[in-house]
Amino acid sequence: MSKNTNPQQNEGGLLKSLGNPMQRRTFFRYAGATAAATTLLLTTSCENEDDITPPMDGAVDLGSGDVGILNYAYALEQLEAAFYTAVVAESASVLSSDEMMVMQDLKAHEIAHRELFKTALGQNAIPALEVDFSTINFKDKNSVLQTAKTFEDLGVAAYNGAGKLLTDTGAGLDYLLLAGKIVSVEARHAAAIHDMISNNSRAYGEVLIDANGLDRAMSPTEVLGAASAFIKTEIDFSNLPQ
Repeated sequence: MSKNTNPQQNEGGLLKSLGNPMQRRTFFRYAGATAAATTLLLTTSCENEDDITPPMDGAVDLGSGDVGILNYAYALEQLEAAFYTAVVAESASVLSSDEMMVMQDLKAHEIAHRELFKTALGQNAIPALEVDFSTINFKDKNSVLQTAKTFEDLGVAAYNGAGKLLTDTGAGLDYLLLAGKIVSVEARHAAAIHDMISNNSRAYGEVLIDANGLDRAMSPTEVLGAASAFIKTEIDFSNLPQ
């Protein structure tokens, strides 16, 4: 897998530009600027959290409380960033130019999310995880799109399920706001991938959206169980709030 690089962030003229129509190819510049501003707040908040406990039996311990939830999100963003980095590096021969442009955007967004959590967590951040994409054929379009669908749908459900686990009535509200901003981006990603697979039929079905028009939510146990097939590093999430 090629080495990830941090995307460039352009904060110039952000506030003035918010009122203008946003072109798809410039979306990441705004996302990066927002992430940089939010990091300043979260870094200060995380410094007051308890240190992550030592890993059990060699596993990476996500920790407890709000720090544990942030590390949980960080782990998922690491996985998504690694996947789209591999797609951009290896799948150009099976994706159209338009599809590859979307994948490049998704890669940039997921790297931004990953770096945001890493910076916000500071010394409390878990180490880089080792991924396992041996079951993915990056030279097969269906394999790439179906895996992307799995990751994006899982990401949306993960954020939906994690919000209620934040406990700090002060900083926790800031984390919740951040999660709300990120899950909306993840949902846009999921919609884009679903449209690629179904030729824009936009058929999401009851599996994702219930009769009340609400998206599904999944617990960390469910999400990490589903993601474990793609992560070599053993993760201890026993200290996460339930």
